[in-house]
Amino acid sequence: MSETVTVPLHEVAHARAGDKGNRSNISLMPYDPAMFPLLAEQVTEARVLALFRHRGATRCTRYDLPKLAAFNFVIDDVLEGGVNGSLNLDGHGKTQSFRLLSLTVTVPKAAVRGG
Repeated sequence: MSETVTVPLHEVAHARAGDKGNRSNISLMPYDPAMFPLLAEQVTEARVLALFRHRGATRCTRYDLPKLAAFNFVIDDVLEGGVNGSLNLDGHGKTQSFRLLSLTVTVPKAAVRGG
């Protein structure tokens, strides 16, 4: 079995965020499509909800897009009212993808960029 390491998600994937009202929409794409099944096991709705719970998130739904080797996470009530109702500096939630990319995952060492 190959050696594994625990790394922040940004070591093996990239993300993009958007918003609609008080809901954040974060897409997650592994750099290597072969990593899709491994990330599917570890980047669960429960883990993502826990990561955003401090911002008031009440639900997370993950949509798997295996043909694109991507995930779409929809996180409810995470934007403190959204762009029109929040005093938050990031009312759009654009930076929330960086929070997701801080989540740790355990992957084969060879999958890490430069590893």
